Amino acid sequence: MGKFIIPERVIYVCTGSKCGKRGGKELYKNVKAFSKYYGDKNDLEVIEVDCFDRCKFAPVCNIQPDNIWLKEYYEKEVLKVLQIVMQDQPKV
Repeated sequence: MGKFIIPERVIYVCTGSKCGKRGGKELYKNVKAFSKYYGDKNDLEVIEVDCFDRCKFAPVCNIQPDNIWLKEYYEKEVLKVLQIVMQDQPKV
């Protein structure tokens, strides 16, 4: 059995029909690359979600455990928020 890793932060990116068309799919790919660049799997995990059922606010993503919801975002905004959140993360 493999080791079950619990990351410090998780970002859920909606790639459903409306979010995907409005940048969700591209954001998912780029945040995955960001997480690999950032380093350790214990720090950040990126999860693709089919739908948050908030289509009128598409695209939508969520950062946990901070409970940050981003709607109608531009990719640069999300990456900027991630950088800030990850810098504020206490190292244990």
